Amino acid sequence: MKISQDTIDEIKSRVDIVDVVGEFLQLKKVGINYRAKSPFSNEKTPSFFIFPKNDNFKDFSSGKAGDAITFLMEYDGLNYVEAIRFLARKYGIEIQDEEQSPEQLQEQSERESLLILTNYAKDHYVNNLWEHEEGKRIGLNYFKERGFSEETIKKFELGYSLDQWDDLEKSALKAGYKKEFLEKTGLIVVKPASEEGGEEKSYDRFRGRVIFPIHNNTGKAIAFGARILTNDKKAPKYVNSPESDIYHKSKILYGIFQARRAIRSQDNCYLVEGYTDVISMHQCGVENVVASSGTSLTEEQIKSIGRLTENITVLFDGDEAGIKASMRGIDMILEQGLNVRALVFPDGDDPDSYAKKVGAFNFREYIKENSRDFLAFKTELFSKGAERDPIKKAETINNIVGSIAKIPDPVKRTVYIKETSVQLNIDEDVLIAELNKIILQRRRQKGQTRPEQLTEPMIELIEERESQKREEVDSLKLQERECIRLLICYGFNEIENKYRLHDHYLEELEGLEFTDGLHIEILETFKRNIEKGDVITADYFIKNGSDKVKKYVIDLISDQYEVSENWKRYSIFVPREIDVLDNSVYTNLLRFKFNRIKKLISNIKEDLKEETDMNKVEELLKIQMELDKAKLEFARPLGIVIS
Repeated sequence: MKISQDTIDEIKSRVDIVDVVGEFLQLKKVGINYRAKSPFSNEKTPSFFIFPKNDNFKDFSSGKAGDAITFLMEYDGLNYVEAIRFLARKYGIEIQDEEQSPEQLQEQSERESLLILTNYAKDHYVNNLWEHEEGKRIGLNYFKERGFSEETIKKFELGYSLDQWDDLEKSALKAGYKKEFLEKTGLIVVKPASEEGGEEKSYDRFRGRVIFPIHNNTGKAIAFGARILTNDKKAPKYVNSPESDIYHKSKILYGIFQARRAIRSQDNCYLVEGYTDVISMHQCGVENVVASSGTSLTEEQIKSIGRLTENITVLFDGDEAGIKASMRGIDMILEQGLNVRALVFPDGDDPDSYAKKVGAFNFREYIKENSRDFLAFKTELFSKGAERDPIKKAETINNIVGSIAKIPDPVKRTVYIKETSVQLNIDEDVLIAELNKIILQRRRQKGQTRPEQLTEPMIELIEERESQKREEVDSLKLQERECIRLLICYGFNEIENKYRLHDHYLEELEGLEFTDGLHIEILETFKRNIEKGDVITADYFIKNGSDKVKKYVIDLISDQYEVSENWKRYSIFVPREIDVLDNSVYTNLLRFKFNRIKKLISNIKEDLKEETDMNKVEELLKIQMELDKAKLEFARPLGIVIS
């Protein structure tokens, strides 16, 4: 198969890499570039960059880079020609190429051959549905009786497998496809020859069933689900393709190809159980919906949704026992750092049956008005009948706190703990203690934490994220202030075996810049006097400083606290600062350097927003990685948990 260079050049000239990648990943604009979480590795900090100016991408976590064609090849395992064809379809560019002979097909790699074969089978089943008498009479009538329009049937490429032992096998072999590939894709079942001399037998796996093709992210059929239409109780209702080199059911979501644009544009994904649920919701005008593909929800499937949106709404049938059994899926979504809501249909209905019962408009209104945050949903579900039963109430609390503990973001955990305290009328401190116990137990099991490192409640040790803009006093300036205070109050004092405090401070602060103008002025004055041999104190600044400096120093040295008379009366010992000066100095310098590193990291992130040179971006990210390591080293002795 040959595609002319002119055609390739035309496709490349029309391609918008942001448009192409944006179909598969949730992009965030940073300056003139775009950023996303890497689709090639499991990461929490986005390191996948798109540079529109150069029409290319760079994934710093895996090292992969290239243009839109390269992205499609890496992301969905396409070869070069398949990626070109995908872009040609997307941009309406016609490709002229030669038909492949059976000999040329044999030269294809096995994976390509499997993909070509499954799509041949998909077309065969579709043709059966629309053109064959049996297909129209049984398959097409079934879909129409389910309420699916012709447009919907064609959109999902639904089909029919004739009730014959070898209809697909004969057709595929005649077209030049290999029998071994028919077996590897699971399209046929091969029974080996018996020891008594019987011949090898084979038959179509999906015979006599309606067909639901399962597509990959770029729209290629890679597997099938098939439903029986007879009342044969011995036969399974659904038969699915086995796993193959092109189909790993734990990674694929049914409907993801048809839903990805709607998920991205609406920033939410509805998660249902079955094929017909997805199709019925599309027909109701709700297109941002997917289903797990013949398996319980997996981590890989959740990550696949997470590349398009951080918001998932799980739709449950009305069976309470089934809902409780499915709660593991909600916990898995929370564990991946995504936001989750839930909704239950009334009277045991599922999305498919409820849509047919109430119609498209009422269906859309119902899911819009009745979805609830997972906490409210789970609280109501598990607290039924627990109002007067202390044991059930305790189980409910443990269950809900266990879910909150799955959330990786400590800020979200804190918010949910407060909300749970209100909803269940339980003291917040009790919930915090239970939460910390669960987190500590998990960390111990993973060997991540020593018990002595966790002397403070973990929920209170929340590290500030880059995206959170606090209204509190700048932490770096606070530590600068403390540096100045200790210098002018205790500069003469000895620490660490007759080592002067001022010598230690000036040595440790060498090369580190203050950010506050007043602090800089006081520090420079202190240094100039040290060079003259004078160690100045607060009195010097009060007598010789500007009005601003005088006021600041007076506030600085004024003790805001005094020991209660009751503590003195009962001989409760409170150490003076002079008694713990070594520790105060050590902690202050650690915190100053820690916050200084945070500031440098923040500056790098700002630089990354505007940088277009991939080499410079890579250099900045390497510096950031080193700073992140240093930040972690300073955090540990301070007892700060980095999220």
